[in-house]
Amino acid sequence: MSVKLIIKDEVNIKLEGLPLDARKKLANSFKYEIPYARYHPAFKLGRWDGMVSLFGLGGNGYLSQLEAIFGILTKLGISVEDVEDLRTTSAISFTPVTETYWADQGKVWPKGHQQAGQPIMLRDYQVDAVNTFLTNTQSLQEIATGAGKTITTATLSQLAEKYGRTITIVPNKSLVEQTEEDFVAVGLDVGVYYGDRKDLGKTHTICTWQSLNILDKKSKNHEHDIVTLAEFLDGVKTVIVDEVHMAKAEVLKNLLTQNLCNAPIRWGLTGTVPKEKFEYEQIFASLGPVVGGIKAHELQDIGVLSACHVNIVQMVDLPVFTSYPDELKYLVTDDDRMIYVSKLIKKISQSGNTLVLVNRIDSGKFIINEIEDAVFVSGEVKTKDRKEEYDEIKTSTNKIIVATYGVAAVGINIPRIFNLVLLESGKSFTRVIQSIGRGIRKAEDKDFVQIWDITSTCKYAKRHLTERKKFYKDAQYPFTLEKIDWQK
Repeated sequence: MSVKLIIKDEVNIKLEGLPLDARKKLANSFKYEIPYARYHPAFKLGRWDGMVSLFGLGGNGYLSQLEAIFGILTKLGISVEDVEDLRTTSAISFTPVTETYWADQGKVWPKGHQQAGQPIMLRDYQVDAVNTFLTNTQSLQEIATGAGKTITTATLSQLAEKYGRTITIVPNKSLVEQTEEDFVAVGLDVGVYYGDRKDLGKTHTICTWQSLNILDKKSKNHEHDIVTLAEFLDGVKTVIVDEVHMAKAEVLKNLLTQNLCNAPIRWGLTGTVPKEKFEYEQIFASLGPVVGGIKAHELQDIGVLSACHVNIVQMVDLPVFTSYPDELKYLVTDDDRMIYVSKLIKKISQSGNTLVLVNRIDSGKFIINEIEDAVFVSGEVKTKDRKEEYDEIKTSTNKIIVATYGVAAVGINIPRIFNLVLLESGKSFTRVIQSIGRGIRKAEDKDFVQIWDITSTCKYAKRHLTERKKFYKDAQYPFTLEKIDWQK
């Protein structure tokens, strides 16, 4: 039996003529469980099976799945003999770059940069990353925080501009501005799109995925201010997604497979490839396979990132809770416990600038009320004010910044952090490893950072710590554990 394959665009395909049993087989083969589905009302009511399928019963799937699809069809005795390719993109080719790519163009690092005035040189691993992308025009690389992803992104953007506009999608406003700085430094025609800043008509655009999602909803409801999402993305041939893991999987997949389905060049960079199968498969469908990267411990070995040690402080707590939310509320809001934690943070900060990451705004406010001169950064703080606090670190010696994980765990660049305190960081691989990435950036007077993992002997906290210890071992971060009977 033979069927017809239609390649609809750069991402989507359709198989015509497949019998229902074959379509069911494919739909089940590309179905993945969502771990937290049991908390969803639709699951509780029996309206949803808690799974996400990346192949539809109508025969629709993704180009990246083709190899696996062919394997399944072969076992079913089905062959694909008729192919209709509706893609309009001509052949894409690039010339490999060298370390002097930007220096040869006369580009130097701007004022305020650690290497201000010096020619912009790409490090060898950055050259490897760029050239790997150039030979894999739809792919993802796992590149550790602190590896210089923004200059890598700027390099890729200039190389790709000969094919059309580029768009770089980042997870938050702080990263928009950081990325823009490197694009401006190398002289790219760049604009940004988020919040109050909406630059149009630029060759290169940097924006948040949240802004694109909002524009998409407004466009569908005919509520857009200046342009529709389709108009905004007109002429985009390259999409680069930085910190891929931070975009909500379904939102990112929809943007990349629907609104940007005709962009032939699609690259993703992330410090942590998601370990959850359903998240990874959605990224794979949208961008392509993981083709390389560099780990944090490799950058530590060559002196690009600071070495670190994880000090696990397990506070002995006696209360017993029947649910994780109740336990967490106690761990991060109980007055006596938080007073002890605040004193511990104050003691830690005597050895240098300290960044404290917390789950809740109430916890952050409690700590800064206990510690004189400590400052708190949450989502309520404007981007400009956050940057002022971060910049103070450059000259401070014992500054304490308390921030929520959501604001500070990804994208901020504050190298002169000598202590990083994680308060009940949970069991998310991405959150834990990305959070540590805030601390291991190197500075002129810093090549080592102490990580403090403050946790509890309570049931759920203990389970989460077991997972984090696996993460530390996987990342090759040395750690020690000390139990403290804080209520003596």
